Amino acid sequence: MNQINKHQHWAAQQERGSLLLMKFTVSAARLLGRRLISPLLYLIVLYFFVFGGKARRSIAEYQHNLMLWSGKTAAPTQSSVFKQFMAFADALLDKLDIWRGQLNASDIELIDPQQLRQQMHGKRGQMLVGAHLGNLEVCRALAELGDKVTMNVLVHTKHAEQFNQLLGEAGASNMRLIQVSELNPAVMLQLSERLEQGEWLAIAGDRIALHGGRRANVDFLGKPAAFPQGPWLLAGLLKCPVNFMSCVKIAGRYQILLEPFAASVQWKRDTRESVIREWTQRFADRLGQRCLDAPDQWFNFYPFWNTDDDTSA
Repeated sequence: MNQINKHQHWAAQQERGSLLLMKFTVSAARLLGRRLISPLLYLIVLYFFVFGGKARRSIAEYQHNLMLWSGKTAAPTQSSVFKQFMAFADALLDKLDIWRGQLNASDIELIDPQQLRQQMHGKRGQMLVGAHLGNLEVCRALAELGDKVTMNVLVHTKHAEQFNQLLGEAGASNMRLIQVSELNPAVMLQLSERLEQGEWLAIAGDRIALHGGRRANVDFLGKPAAFPQGPWLLAGLLKCPVNFMSCVKIAGRYQILLEPFAASVQWKRDTRESVIREWTQRFADRLGQRCLDAPDQWFNFYPFWNTDDDTSA
């Protein structure tokens, strides 16, 4: 991690590593199983902790901001930073269980006060907006448990097709990754058709696209940070409701939270920027609140509050 050019965008930093690590975990899990692969994976994460100075500083900054935002005065320590790295390793192992279909209803606590899961079988799909908090592979759980529903996960990675192949090999039959580098007419038509077929869309709301994606600068944990406009642009163009989704691990169990977030996102030409910024701020506030439930499970190992991030990389 510390060998990466300081101006390189997060997606360029993590994309190759994510694909290689996923290939490794899928193959190793098939051959060895979780119990035998765990020590090796923890050693890999330990290596990144020791040699990843930028990642350590980024996590320490996040922990510092979260503490101040929540009213605490304690400072991050090497121990607390390392704990977050280890939580990331544990999350990777949990993803293996999800990919391999080893997630049971008894492993999940579903918090769904508005019965959104029942709406997943409606005639038209909706959108789920999550973050890199806990396990975004909750989409797999929602797609595979009970009645089947197809979940389209919108990603910025250019290796989406290779990820889809690996997911298929791992058994994720109802989850599909769709690359959305830009919201051109072809992409919009594809997404609209999937919604009309009753499929759902899922997207992370805390990552800027690789090639100049639209952004909104809002307050996150007490400091200005850039968030993508994409989810709110999509919601307005596709005219679909937006729901907040997160999945964190508390006391050894997955806690899936589903809640309505925006019944509709509407704007006019002269109000678009202000409307989208308002929804982005609401999302950042809700994400901060959810981070308090699992403070060591927000996995962004790069300078998130770096407003000079070069999106042309």
